[in-house]
Amino acid sequence: MTVIQSIKNERVKKWKKLFTLKGRQKTNTYIVEGFHLVEEALNQDGLVTELMYSENVTPPQNLSEHIEAYCISKEVSHFLSETKTEQGIFAVVKMMEPELLLLYGKKFLLADGVQDPGNVGTLIRTADAAGYDAVILGKGSADLYNPKVIRSTQGSHFHIPVIQGNLVEWIGQLEEEGVPIFGAFLDEHAKIYDTIPKQKTLALIVGNEGKGISPDIAERIHKKVFIPIFGQAESLNVGIAAGILMYQLRD
Repeated sequence: MTVIQSIKNERVKKWKKLFTLKGRQKTNTYIVEGFHLVEEALNQDGLVTELMYSENVTPPQNLSEHIEAYCISKEVSHFLSETKTEQGIFAVVKMMEPELLLLYGKKFLLADGVQDPGNVGTLIRTADAAGYDAVILGKGSADLYNPKVIRSTQGSHFHIPVIQGNLVEWIGQLEEEGVPIFGAFLDEHAKIYDTIPKQKTLALIVGNEGKGISPDIAERIHKKVFIPIFGQAESLNVGIAAGILMYQLRD
């Protein structure tokens, strides 16, 4: 076990770069922080490569021999932490390359340009809770491995495939498999969400927080659904709306 005291240590600088998109893409790794996420990561076979814990933290026992463990000073822990309630434990994790077998998938959530990391994490977490088979993040959506996205997923990104790709191409593949495409959309053709029959298989698309679903994606929607507003709020948060629709539409 190695002890690292200084934030000027080269390894610490390398870890800090994993909080940036460029740093993550260069190494195909990212950092998770906090006991829950570290535990979730350790439960995935072979994904964790490094474990870092503060001097006042008891590290997990029986670590794999392939994981390098480092005891870090409180200064280093504070330097690495991006949370208000720092827990003093971190892990470097390999990015997953999920393989989506459409033949076995039944329910999918597609995010079109959802920019807020907290919203993206909430979408993944809720899709996991609602028993969906995969989440597909389209162009303009926050990066899956953004630290705020990871924290918001609460580990759900380990439980279901999360794919970052071209939604038009994915919609084409889903259509070939006979999956109906639903979209959260408000126009004269949209139906109130609770009038739609339950679906054994579906793909649900939600759009950007301000602009909604983009025109090129909107034209691929088979059935448009909306949630009525009974109070004076202008709209629902995309994560809340997606949660209502995912549970309402699924059989």
